[in-house]
Amino acid sequence: MSTSSTDSNHVDSDLLTEIAIAYYQDGATQEEISQRFGMSRAKVGRLLRRAREEGVVEITVKYHPVFSEKLEQQLIERFNLKRALVALDQPDDETQRQQVASLVSSYLTATLTDDMVVSVGQGRNIASIASHVGVVPHRKCRFVCGIGGTHRSGNAINADHICRQLAKKYDGISETLYAPAYVEDIVVKESFMKNGTVKETLDRARRADVALVGVGDMNENSHMVKLGWFTPQEIVEARIRKGVVGDIAGYDFFDSHGKQADTMMSDRVIGLTMEELRHIPTVVVVAAENSKALALLGALRSGVVDVLATSVSNALTILNLDQQMK
Repeated sequence: MSTSSTDSNHVDSDLLTEIAIAYYQDGATQEEISQRFGMSRAKVGRLLRRAREEGVVEITVKYHPVFSEKLEQQLIERFNLKRALVALDQPDDETQRQQVASLVSSYLTATLTDDMVVSVGQGRNIASIASHVGVVPHRKCRFVCGIGGTHRSGNAINADHICRQLAKKYDGISETLYAPAYVEDIVVKESFMKNGTVKETLDRARRADVALVGVGDMNENSHMVKLGWFTPQEIVEARIRKGVVGDIAGYDFFDSHGKQADTMMSDRVIGLTMEELRHIPTVVVVAAENSKALALLGALRSGVVDVLATSVSNALTILNLDQQMK
């Protein structure tokens, strides 16, 4: 039997933990540990590696804010952005969203001026910006829904709800898009799009100075699936057959090269299209979750994004993926 097999069979978890504490917490060297526990230095090295593999030890790198600034500059240069807002990594998704939202909120405070029009999307990341607590100056801006609404279970992340919160926060006004976000039939969608009230609001959103939108990844457990917009099977088929990696603003789907993809899910959402967003001077794309790096890469390559707000982990992955997939 090999030495490594003997290690695996005879070293219990308590001893593994003891050795890990001695090395990682107490600062003992491998030589000191080998003498203390009566084993070779090579064996200590193998056990420390095993402690990491089995999750006894978890190593987390905490980045300095200066590192974020360097990443921001790399993203700006690589994707021709106006700004990049990169938040330090946090232990859970909700805290991460709040950190990213804080950066976006500060950016808006510095950017928005009276009478500006802001087109607002939906989703947890955009909702986090509206709910972020912070001292902001009064801005007589108009916050316009860039997408229709969902049923009550999704109320907190509806564009209308977010618009109202933003308007209250900046002492502006909000404008509702009186249409559902999702319809099952293209004929129904076309009827809504011809409606005078709906058309007027969407026209105003198209002429916005700033757009706040999220990016979705092609996950069969995504919020769009939970809301019943699309089935898990439709998501999987779009991902496998069409190479779709994400959607922008809950509307248009694209591949990893940023090219718009035609899927069975197209033409079901009432809101601003990718092409319409392209004509808005400043499109701010927000995605905190570390599962969205590939979707963000596709969005960045589409040329629609002017400002990216995300995490350090996403920023690193995006830059690495972009290099590998050239």
